[in-house]
Amino acid sequence: MKSLYTGLICFLLVLGCKSEKSEASIREDLKELTIAEKIANAHGFENWKNVSEVKFIFKVDRDTIKGKGRSWSWKPKQDIVVLENHTGSIEYTRNKIDSTDIGTDRAFTNDKFWLLVPFQLVWDTSATISESKIAKSPIGKEQLDMITILYGDEGGYTPGDAYDIFYDENYMIREWIFRKGNAEEPSMSTTFENYQDFNGIKIAIDHKMEGGNWNLNFGDVEITLE
Repeated sequence: MKSLYTGLICFLLVLGCKSEKSEASIREDLKELTIAEKIANAHGFENWKNVSEVKFIFKVDRDTIKGKGRSWSWKPKQDIVVLENHTGSIEYTRNKIDSTDIGTDRAFTNDKFWLLVPFQLVWDTSATISESKIAKSPIGKEQLDMITILYGDEGGYTPGDAYDIFYDENYMIREWIFRKGNAEEPSMSTTFENYQDFNGIKIAIDHKMEGGNWNLNFGDVEITLE
């Protein structure tokens, strides 16, 4: 009889542990996402864990002049980057850069930031993100939700810069303002348009200034999954 009681107590303890784990899982699932996480997820962040390679050409077109662009290949899991240009190719690993790689890595960091801004909101944990508020977008003059991401004064290639990000009710980015050194006046304002879906990753192909005579855009985008 004693062994029966002992077995019953052990069984109840196991049930209790399972119940606590279940409740913890439910609490985790119900945890409110941050605005940054909602924006990232709206652009397909949940699929990023399966991405093995990203390819794209970063271009800037002015009026009728088409930019030649920079052609990139990035394997994020190994953090290997390849730049193809008119002189050949440059390959390096981002966590092992030396002085000869800094110029190339600075260019890649800039181009990747434009390509994957929604994901940078959750990747760049050292930056601070403001509370959301309603504001008029700089180009479309729409009332949209806006957050500001501010980078610290030290570290990175552009310390102290700020970006005002305007997004819609579906958490899709529509426009942004870049403010160099967190200046009050905008340094640059562009749209986010011509969204395309690449294996679940949603990317704005075109970023136009007011007037439409300047367009930072991406060509030959490929997202490869494992």
